[in-house]
This record gives sequence, C-alpha cells and structure tokens, in this order.
Amino acid sequence: MKKNFTSYREQLLYLAKVYGVVEIKSYANAKKRLSTSQLELILIKNKIKLPLNRLNSKLIAKLELREKSITNVWLSLFFIVFLAGFITSRPYIKKIVNEVKFTYVAEEYKQIDKDSKKVVKKNKKVDKDKEKKITKPENDNTISLNVQTTINLFTDLEYDLKKIRNGQQVKPVYFTKLPKDIKSLGDTSQKKNLFIQIVLPLILAENTKILEDRKKLFKILNKNFNTIGERIWLKRRFKEYKVEDSDLAELKTRMDIIPASIAIAQAAKESGWGTSRFALEGNALFGQWTWSKSAGIEPIDKDEDKSHKILAFQILRASVKAYKNNLNTHKGYKEFREARAKLRQEEKKINGLELTKHLDRYAATGREYTKIIEKIIVQNDLTDFDNAKLLSTKSKKGVSL
Repeated sequence: MKKNFTSYREQLLYLAKVYGVVEIKSYANAKKRLSTSQLELILIKNKIKLPLNRLNSKLIAKLELREKSITNVWLSLFFIVFLAGFITSRPYIKKIVNEVKFTYVAEEYKQIDKDSKKVVKKNKKVDKDKEKKITKPENDNTISLNVQTTINLFTDLEYDLKKIRNGQQVKPVYFTKLPKDIKSLGDTSQKKNLFIQIVLPLILAENTKILEDRKKLFKILNKNFNTIGERIWLKRRFKEYKVEDSDLAELKTRMDIIPASIAIAQAAKESGWGTSRFALEGNALFGQWTWSKSAGIEPIDKDEDKSHKILAFQILRASVKAYKNNLNTHKGYKEFREARAKLRQEEKKINGLELTKHLDRYAATGREYTKIIEKIIVQNDLTDFDNAKLLSTKSKKGVSL
C-alpha cells in the first residue's frame, strides 16, 4: 500500500526509519534537528536510494559519484589482488591437477595389472632344463605389463623424457618388472627411452631416501644432546652402511646418492637396456653376483671353475637398492665414495660423468668398462637426469605396477 507524504523531508525520515539508519535516530534522540540536505547526505552514505524530488541535485550527484568511485576503486583493488593471487598460485594449482591426474591414471593401470594377475595360470609349465638354471625368489606373484600398455600409461601420464630434461618432475610410477616383450621394440631409440622411463623413478626414489637420511644425520650431529630414538636411528644407519666403530666421518662419506646418470648407464650395460635374461627373469638390472645356492640365476655360458650366479630379486626396486648398497659399502668402491665426498666438500655438483672413472673394479675389464659407461652417458645425454626430482605426491609412496 502506497503511503502519502505531505513533504519531501517526511519521505526522507520515513526511509531512515524503514532502513533503520542509526545515525539519524541518534540525532533524533538528542533532539537535534537535521536539515533536509543533511538527511540526504546520511541516506546516501548508507547507500539508500533517495526519492526523485531531491533538493540539492548537484551536491547529491557529486557525493553519489564519489561513493561510486570509492566502491569502484575497492572493486578494482580486489580484482587486481585476486588476479595476482591466481597468477602466483597457478603453478601450485597445476601441480595439484597433475598429482590428481597422476593418481587417477596410475591407479587405473594398477587395477588393470591386478586384473591381469587373476587370469595368469598358476601352474604354468616351465622347461625343465631352464628351471634347473633359475632359482626364482619366493612368493613371486608379480607380473609385467606389456610394451604397448607401458607406452600408453606413460602417454596418459604425460611422462616424457624431453620434459624431464627441461625440469619437469618425474612421476613416481614404480614398475615391479620390465615389460616381458621389450625385445619386440625394433626402434632402438624408443627401447632406450622406455627403459630409462622405467628405471629413473626407481633410482630417484632410492636417492630421495638417502638425501632424507643424510639431512636427518646432519640435524642429529648439530645437536648437543640426542634422544634415545635418534641414537637408535644412528645405530641402525651404522649397521646399514656397514660402518665399524661408530665412525661418523665414514658414515657421512657412505650415506650419499648415486648419480642417476651412472645408475642408468650401468643398468643399461648390465641388462642390455632391459633385454637380458637376468633382467627379464630375475629383475637383475646391475648384474650383481651371488654365491648362494638357494637364490640367483645361473649363467648358461659360465666357466666350469666358476660357482657364482646372478643375484635375482622379487621386484626391480630391490635390485636398485642392492646396487646402491653395494657402491656405498663395498671396499672396492672406496675411491668412488671419496671422490664423491670431495665434490661435496668443495660444494660442487655430484657429476656422474666425473665419477665413472672410479668404478673400474665393477667389472673384470677395469678401465675398459668405465670407458663404456662414459660412452653410454655421453651418447644418451644421461647427465641431464642428475638433477631430476620425483613428483612429491600426497602419499609419497607413488604407485607400483
């Protein structure tokens, strides 16, 4: 119902009452009379639309313009801050999106792998002569994806070595076995790239763990007092790195990374880029020997006076871990560790190519072996991966396939 007003002032007072303008009410309580212009100004200040028959139109228009200008300034500032925040957070948002995509796609392929295991015949016949020469690890229930499925997975994850060389983080996909049909890849370059894509996350995962342990070690050493938990942790690290007499200097020398370029090159050499019998049947990437009668793969062309086997593993990562432990603890690689420690002391980059010459005792051919490793590193630009980092997902465990 429309209300009839006897004056313009009465309209203004009515609007103040309807909208509950406290300022006008306080003036009324103090028995102070406000002019019509003052009433208009207060109503405008409170963003209340005035009746059409205004008294001081120019002044009112000016004040309204000022109010609108102030509002526009605040809106502009808010928009600029929002835009700046969006631009700044874009890499973070992109990283989160990549992590979500990685988790979704990797888990999808993991389910495919699980489904494949269900259809594998448990009692598959094995050639008797071959069975005598191979002693597989117990409880071997893993299965390898084929080459095309592996390529599809890496494509879906946008896991590209060119991007890794340009600084993109490596997706933590941990293969338990190499593709069984990797030999079928006729393109040598494609086969090499696929092999690197498979072993790189495994190598970086071990190096990441070493760096975390190394950081914790130095944190403990810089403290005046260590807790019981820290002392137990130290005791376990001395045992892991085979350090006698609790020699902290020796532990610091041994507890360090193996450059990715060296690890990839040696894995490529020892496994024939993932095509050797030892790699495909025993997950043996680095050709490590064992004299155990219960484990390992016996070489077919082994000399009669030799009793060694090639150490077999349940999964590929176990092979990488054993290789890391070998270089960091065996007395034959003392020079390698000392050269690496020297680079640390001089605050230089841990360069794989520079350290290869200290691995001459890894094979019987000595210096010729290290030349081959150097050649593999140079020809395939493997030092590009010495700075590679793993994508840090929420689980920090990655996905095993």
